[in-house]
Amino acid sequence: MKKIFTSLSLLLTIAFYSNAQPSAKNVDENSNCYLKWAQKFEERGAEEVADGTYSDVIISFRNGSDAQCYNGKCEVKEGKVVAMYILLENNTYEKVVKKLRDNFPITITNGMSKPIITLDDEIINVLFIKKIKPKKANFQKAPEPTDD
Repeated sequence: MKKIFTSLSLLLTIAFYSNAQPSAKNVDENSNCYLKWAQKFEERGAEEVADGTYSDVIISFRNGSDAQCYNGKCEVKEGKVVAMYILLENNTYEKVVKKLRDNFPITITNGMSKPIITLDDEIINVLFIKKIKPKKANFQKAPEPTDD
């Protein structure tokens, strides 16, 4: 009985830790919005983000394994995010104002901003979803031989 209990607890521990940190390569429908988008960016890659104002971004706020994603816009200058705004239900924008842990430049790599960490340990990312490269076409299968 003791061996069964030990084996069962070991099995449950392994199962818990293997599911605790889902990777972007193994994202399922129960994952948060940020992980789903991160997987798309990882699979397809993204085009370079030029300087300008983008009103078609998603701004994600993460705290632990929880994530909330909002439509928004942001300003990019010299390849860095300089301001971000969340779209409100009345189609106006509200500037995201958070106290950041570090004031490093918010660079953009592969269509996603570098994670921005607030003093409250919240993680913010700006996702340039219109910059995701198109899905690659699948290989076309050859026909089966026929008996002519």
